[in-house]
Amino acid sequence: MQANYVEISIKGRLIKVPAIEFAGNTIALSGSWLKTAQVRDEDWLESEAVTDPEACLERIRRAGLAADLFTFVQRLPRTEPHYRYHLEWDNVAAIPTADYKAWWEGLPQVVRKNVRRAERRGISVREVEFNDALVKEIVEINNETPVRQGRPFWHYGKSLAVVKRDYATLLDRSIFLGAYHEDKLVGFIKMISMGEITGILQILCMNRHADKRPANALLAKAVEICHAKGVTYLTYGQYIYGKKSDSPLTEFKRRNGFQQFLLPRYYIPLTLKGRMAMRFGLHRGWKQLLPKAAVDLAVRLRSAWYARRYREQESRDAAD
Repeated sequence: MQANYVEISIKGRLIKVPAIEFAGNTIALSGSWLKTAQVRDEDWLESEAVTDPEACLERIRRAGLAADLFTFVQRLPRTEPHYRYHLEWDNVAAIPTADYKAWWEGLPQVVRKNVRRAERRGISVREVEFNDALVKEIVEINNETPVRQGRPFWHYGKSLAVVKRDYATLLDRSIFLGAYHEDKLVGFIKMISMGEITGILQILCMNRHADKRPANALLAKAVEICHAKGVTYLTYGQYIYGKKSDSPLTEFKRRNGFQQFLLPRYYIPLTLKGRMAMRFGLHRGWKQLLPKAAVDLAVRLRSAWYARRYREQESRDAAD
């Protein structure tokens, strides 16, 4: 058997990688020197990606997929390890949505005020249809600034056709919420329904309207919708990325009622290279080997560099 090729998104860009099919899912190969096999869109499937690891491993071997490692993760609410493979704790940011009142009353007072402030300042949030008009408004938000969270923004400068393609993924299970001010889109959320879980794929708001708190209003509406639909959890990526435990994004999630849930992620070496990578801790990336102080310094320097570069570009554009 031979592997086919599929497209996966890496930092906002589509690349083709070897892949095979198993149990209705696609197992794709990624990585440069260390090849890792993983179910494509693992975090966005309607059920847990891997329920029979041995059969999955056998399929990888028979197909000749040149993987050094195979990894998979359990999903909420299964937080207790179910398999005997090597595991490391992954984490997810999630809001239990069965009790909307408990979530609302558990928020810091300032966040509840921000939700009310958004309404007073003219922000209205509603579910919107995915169409060309919405895509055009998303493009405008994407192009507000080339730098977000101290790094180049992946979607900045993309054409309308490319943005439409990007946001049309998993459309049959997508929910779009728009935050409007005077009938103009100033922020949006794309969510994916996954059975008892709904996940936020992206939340993005215009910086120039930050004083109106559209992000807080969008999240409140998202929790309300999940509660009304009987969804158990609303997830939003990881709670902590790498060693950045005090990042602005983590603080934003904490203040808006997200909690950290630890999930078992399993790593199974398939080659000598895979075994050596796991032995020396290289299977989760070289950044994990750096001290937290070094990571924090690098993040600050990167943010300062991109901010300066952006200001210089604005100055050149103004001069022209």
